[in-house]
Amino acid sequence: MFDAIAGRYDFLNHLLSGGIDTVWRRRAIGSLQLTGRERVLDLCTGTGDLAIAAMRARPSAARVVGVDFAGAMLRVGLEKVRRRGLSDAVALVRGDATKIPVADRSVDAITIAFGIRNVEQVASACTEMRRVLKPGGRLAILEFAMPTTPGMGALYRWYVRSVLPRIGRAVSRHHAAYDYLPASIDAFTAPEQFVTILQQAGFTDVQAVPMTLGSVILYTALRRD
Repeated sequence: MFDAIAGRYDFLNHLLSGGIDTVWRRRAIGSLQLTGRERVLDLCTGTGDLAIAAMRARPSAARVVGVDFAGAMLRVGLEKVRRRGLSDAVALVRGDATKIPVADRSVDAITIAFGIRNVEQVASACTEMRRVLKPGGRLAILEFAMPTTPGMGALYRWYVRSVLPRIGRAVSRHHAAYDYLPASIDAFTAPEQFVTILQQAGFTDVQAVPMTLGSVILYTALRRD
């Protein structure tokens, strides 16, 4: 499914979010408090937007490794990396979020943008993230949520269930992908439950910060030993 929509994925992300997805990514990278020396792992990297954002921040990461299971998405990402002259600093590799192909305690920070809900074994992925993160390392995860504000919740559900799939299908010409998106948002664990999963995996200082009226949550955490 993700391979099938790779060519239109970036365009639809910007269109369906009204362009505010770039603000979400900047805020996630800002929460890492980069100094210019960090090696960052961008898990479920897709077409690499968050990996690229980490290299364009000021200060930026020293190096980013992006991991994803969808080969066509990675090919789009690699072309974007080349166009921006970042091939020496950003590596995109195919891999599994529950079996991350990097060594123990080898990265300074980890990011995920709208990918954790696509992982079947979320708890296993969280345990893996802690394994590869250095002590003192930071975690930043962006994920959709259903707003709880009265009125806003109903409006958002109407948008993601009725409007978003129609636009997605028309542009991508792939019906299943944009039916899957609202279903996956509904099915993903509630923010307070995901906070508990991160804590059980061994992360500390876990916070869930709502953005854009609660439609997106920025989860931040630390690995302390």
